[in-house]
Amino acid sequence: MALCMATSYTSCVNSLRETARNPLFHRSSQLPSYVSVASTSSDFTRGSYCCIPCQPYSNALEVTRVTGLNVYAAQSIYDFTVKDIDRKDVNLSKYKGKVLLVVNVASRCGLTTSNYTDLARLYKKLKGENFEILAFPCNQFAGQEPGTNQQIKEFACSRFKAEYPIFDKVDVNGFNTAPVYKFLKTGKSTGLFGSSFAENIKWNFTKFLVDKNGQVYKRYEPSTSPLAIEKDIRNLLKA
Repeated sequence: MALCMATSYTSCVNSLRETARNPLFHRSSQLPSYVSVASTSSDFTRGSYCCIPCQPYSNALEVTRVTGLNVYAAQSIYDFTVKDIDRKDVNLSKYKGKVLLVVNVASRCGLTTSNYTDLARLYKKLKGENFEILAFPCNQFAGQEPGTNQQIKEFACSRFKAEYPIFDKVDVNGFNTAPVYKFLKTGKSTGLFGSSFAENIKWNFTKFLVDKNGQVYKRYEPSTSPLAIEKDIRNLLKA
């Protein structure tokens, strides 16, 4: 069994490497950004390896050891504990039964003003309706969230009147991806070679809509206005 799994892993990696080296391959090709070959039920693959692009939009692949793969044992977003902007632990189970909009935010992006403004408008419209926005600052995209947690908090709350929860700064791609973002990008795992293909976050203000059962319902591009998601949110609230 172990030999079979190791062979499958080697074949997977070699196949992806050959695809990346192909001169006919270019960035628009449909190549998964994150391929897991780990199963949490197997000691052989626990703490296994993943193929991850060496850098955003790169064709070259590297094999990277990934820790914390117990993310695949998570059944919903409620299974995670994160740090808030004041670095206090927050168990996301406190949001059970609510529809969630999870957003990676940044203070110095061309999308900052429009998204923060529309997030505030959306929150005001749906506040008190079993809905919550969870904002996760991230500095991975052109260094557009360089401030301290306190600076980020003051920026969002003073300038844009953010009343929704803002959390500790996180990575959403790469080796140090926050476990909750691994879950958001992959959904529930079904084991080895299950639902393990995750597309990297492309930019600031990528949005994930999570239903009342803690499952990812839909992912939205950074250019999608939060107000454009209102219809989907209301449909989930009625479900």
